[in-house]
Amino acid sequence: MSTLSRMAFAIAAGCCTSVVGAADLQSVVDQAIQPIMKQYDVPGIAVAVTVNGKPFYFSYGLASKESNAPVTENTLFELGSVSKTFTATMASYALVQGKLSLDDHPSRYVPKMKGSALDKATVLNFGTYTAGGLPLQFPDDVTDNDAGMLAYFGKFKPKYAPGAMREYSNPSLGMFGHLAGRALKAEPADVLEKQILPKLGLTSTYLRMPPNAVSHYAWGYNRDNQPVRMRPELFSAQTYGVRSSSADMIRYVQANIDPSHLDATLRRAIEGTHVGYYRIGDTVQGLGWEQYAYPVALDTLLAGNANKMSREANPATLLSPPQPASDNVWYNKTGATGGFSSYVAFVPAKKIGIVILANRNYPIPERLKAAYAILSQLE
Repeated sequence: MSTLSRMAFAIAAGCCTSVVGAADLQSVVDQAIQPIMKQYDVPGIAVAVTVNGKPFYFSYGLASKESNAPVTENTLFELGSVSKTFTATMASYALVQGKLSLDDHPSRYVPKMKGSALDKATVLNFGTYTAGGLPLQFPDDVTDNDAGMLAYFGKFKPKYAPGAMREYSNPSLGMFGHLAGRALKAEPADVLEKQILPKLGLTSTYLRMPPNAVSHYAWGYNRDNQPVRMRPELFSAQTYGVRSSSADMIRYVQANIDPSHLDATLRRAIEGTHVGYYRIGDTVQGLGWEQYAYPVALDTLLAGNANKMSREANPATLLSPPQPASDNVWYNKTGATGGFSSYVAFVPAKKIGIVILANRNYPIPERLKAAYAILSQLE
């Protein structure tokens, strides 16, 4: 059965309340995606939509301009910072098991941080970018090993008190994942690849690319139109290093919308990533996911995902008690590497979600506008 026919069946069966007809859905996605490809010279984009637990796929263009390999729902893209939601799930997995506490200080798990200025921050602060002003990236002279990493964190002088400001940071979220791994007494990549991803049914999602998956791995394209792929760096696995397909990612979205079929530990871990801890304007920062009360205006989403949020420090207000997980929320996360970009969003109350993966880093506002236009037809 074709994608269009499946959508017709789904709509006829009453799985969504949208007035959009089956014949219109392909047009809706085309109208959202094709102008982006043309304007920003994007070689390929994979879109997956879920409606009431049913996935639908829309693939455009090329995974490789050199080989003319087409994009499909099985093409592997670099997720960039959407990877942080997997790290958050792994940390929440440790929380559920009682092996990690958000109130602990890092020296409980990394004793060499005892007495450092950053040890005044909590595990929660690292997981919500509120540890004191850690930068977006590690400085170039920080070496890719534990000694270099610990030396950097040990000498870092915070600009703000813990919890006062949110400053989006790979070192911050990377340390969050590192602390979770220490709490679980395992490498974070091992926990994800051997425990969490299989339980989620994600068979084409990788932190370490196996040889038999390389043929499905798209090439990304940089500003000079050169084919590129990311290189591993310090904490890359925790912060931007996951590769996945639109088929796997929509399964991940479905698990976030309705985790009831998962085992109790993983279900509670997923639910834990939907708890809100800090408010920054209209954005609520959870573990991995950013949250917006639903219904939400497009302008609110654009502001919450703007450069001001990702490149500047913004005042943060601790939610006490934390905001419980809610179905009436638009959860989202953006991501990018040197040659790829991504956007993932879902609304549990409406049982709808979307994944947009591309092999060029095009502007975030265009991703949000496309996703909003598509999901608005399904709400």
